[in-house]
Amino acid sequence: MDDLKVFSGNVPARLSPSSGTRSAVDELKVFTGNAHPALAEAVCAYLKIPSGKAEVFEFANENIFVRILENVRERDVFVIQPICSPVNRSLVELLIMMDAFKRASAGRITAVIPYYGYSRTDKKDQPRVPITARLIADLLTVAGANRLLTVDLHAAQIQGFFNIPVDELTALYLLSSYFKEKKLADLTVVATDVGISKRARDMAARLKAPLAILEKRRAGNDDQAEVLTLIGEVRGRHALLFDDEIDTAGSLVTGVKALLDEGAIEVYACATHPIFSGQAKDRIAQSPVKEVVVTDTAPVPPQKSLPKIKVLSMAPLLGEAILRIHTGQSVGAMFEE
Repeated sequence: MDDLKVFSGNVPARLSPSSGTRSAVDELKVFTGNAHPALAEAVCAYLKIPSGKAEVFEFANENIFVRILENVRERDVFVIQPICSPVNRSLVELLIMMDAFKRASAGRITAVIPYYGYSRTDKKDQPRVPITARLIADLLTVAGANRLLTVDLHAAQIQGFFNIPVDELTALYLLSSYFKEKKLADLTVVATDVGISKRARDMAARLKAPLAILEKRRAGNDDQAEVLTLIGEVRGRHALLFDDEIDTAGSLVTGVKALLDEGAIEVYACATHPIFSGQAKDRIAQSPVKEVVVTDTAPVPPQKSLPKIKVLSMAPLLGEAILRIHTGQSVGAMFEE
């Protein structure tokens, strides 16, 4: 982990745990599967509570076994499990854990899914294809989830796939605070495509920078994208490429090249979710991108890390949101100016 830089950032004062609520934390339980235990530990450290005890493992026949090792009857239970690699195992672990908590008479079960896998399959954009993001929502609800806490969904309409309350956090403030501290002169925020332009506009507003958009076309289902047009001006300026996730890094590499070809001085990139699948690490390593800034909604293991990748911690935001949900306070108030 020596070559992985982790940045915790400055948590605004309004995100500090509210006074007078600590006695209520005694009824709060936070558990995790095997997808991202480090994030769950960091959240528990923020809340100043021990992580819940549970056995979660896979038998030789690939069946997953779950056993809760402490009393959760009528407790407020939060299960932290991003749906990340190995995606299907992470999902099934989460479903089985929630079923175990339901059968153990937990008072309320909140699925804390920092990265909502399958979120890009949120509509029928081709004939005879599923809407998998909706299917996952149904599975989570049937398994026993009473509430969902997530971060930067790929599409806002996914919230409407649920018939239970959904709290969606955003990493926008964390990412923008990091780049504010860098004080980059003549900065332009660049949306990787039209679909992410609204969030990129919010980032640009926070950084008091102009917005540009890369218009691209994706051909087929092979993660290959072709940049067609740059809408905006980056010549002689620093550029910040903005997206919600970095998967194979194909869009990132193509975007960086296009911006440098248009005369950008340097190109930075940021995204909430660091999936880094396939050849992502090699592509980022070979790309002239100056720095790639992500959060830890999904783990970045040593084999995927690089000196130019910086990871910001979402644990304080998730921990504060969990505390507010548990004590009946507003989650949205965390992001009010």
